[in-house]
Amino acid sequence: MDTASSSFRAAERIGRIKPSPSTAAAARVRELKAEGRRILDLTVGEPDFDTPDHIKRAAIAAIEAGETKYTPVNGTPLLREAIRGSLLRTHGIEYSDAEITVGGGGKQVIFLALMATVDAGDEVLVPAPYWVSYPDMVRANEGTPVIVPTSVETGYKLTPATLEAAITERTSWVILNSPGNPSGAVYTAEELGALAEVLRRHPRVSVLSDEIYSEISYTGSAALSLAAVAPDLRHRVLVVSGVSKSYAMTGWRLGYAAGDPALVRAINTLQSQTSSCPSSISQAAAAAALSGPQDFIAETVPVYAERRDAAVAGISAIEGLDPLVPDGAFYLYVDCAGLIGRRTEEGDTLADDQDVTLYLLDRAGVAVIQGSAYGQSPFFRISFATDLETIRAAIDAIADAVGALR
Repeated sequence: MDTASSSFRAAERIGRIKPSPSTAAAARVRELKAEGRRILDLTVGEPDFDTPDHIKRAAIAAIEAGETKYTPVNGTPLLREAIRGSLLRTHGIEYSDAEITVGGGGKQVIFLALMATVDAGDEVLVPAPYWVSYPDMVRANEGTPVIVPTSVETGYKLTPATLEAAITERTSWVILNSPGNPSGAVYTAEELGALAEVLRRHPRVSVLSDEIYSEISYTGSAALSLAAVAPDLRHRVLVVSGVSKSYAMTGWRLGYAAGDPALVRAINTLQSQTSSCPSSISQAAAAAALSGPQDFIAETVPVYAERRDAAVAGISAIEGLDPLVPDGAFYLYVDCAGLIGRRTEEGDTLADDQDVTLYLLDRAGVAVIQGSAYGQSPFFRISFATDLETIRAAIDAIADAVGALR
């Protein structure tokens, strides 16, 4: 096709957003592998485990039973019941059916929640480092992402003082992500309670609580939710989660949220005009995941913890690199300030974290994602949702590459 003659004109919103850096990194890895390069890929936040058999059997049974038709916009009654049971088990909160919405992944639910509530000029507070999609989803919906810096001194978590200082008359949402991607930071009950005190003074501000990694926690229990810590704010907190991470179901594309019934109705209205409903088969699988045996989580979290410890120990031993020890999720956020300004064997200077990640890719054959994609530099993110052999080989290759710098 001759693109020069195309009459396509992108909408203004396309110019406001950029492709996901993690998706772009994964595409670059595939290209290099296709060229015959051996690449140790630490970019993708996707469990390397297979979906548990009882979940797959539930999907097969649904197909054989003919459950292949449209479902209600907000999911099947069976799935909504399973979601409510899961939230009661993990958060101690009993949600009504009208407070539950279901979508094609947690990402879609967040996007629709912002679409349902954000008008042009509305501000959404996004603590940095942040999941790469938050700012662009706000921009796509004509809002203004307000990046709120955090620091190593606070464990890269939002504090009451920084929250208070960032709120303006245009603030509509604050996004909390615990455990965090890329930091792995987990908010304690005391920290959430202190944030709640600020929010009580600003009743127009809602909280989008992204809890997709809540059960991948190394603290001994699932990460706490603001909705549970401050039940009086429950109607202002949209709890977003899904089955992708905890149950190794990324490709099933099933997420959900619990919140104010009026907001849920608005999300469902948008859902009815986009995808109509999530996949009926994925819903059957998700219902089995949430209401069935939870052994898979109990078995995999210690495996992730072992990988985390190996990654932390290996990276910490490399001069110039300083990892943040995560309390949840499966990422290692590495401060690489010690490499900035150093030169490669070819005489090139590493000026920023993107230079560092490109150097590691070219010199070490290790793919990571630059910290600037997450709003914090100079860092890079490692995913340890892969086997120990790959993690150790990647760390050895990184050590060799760093050792070659001048």
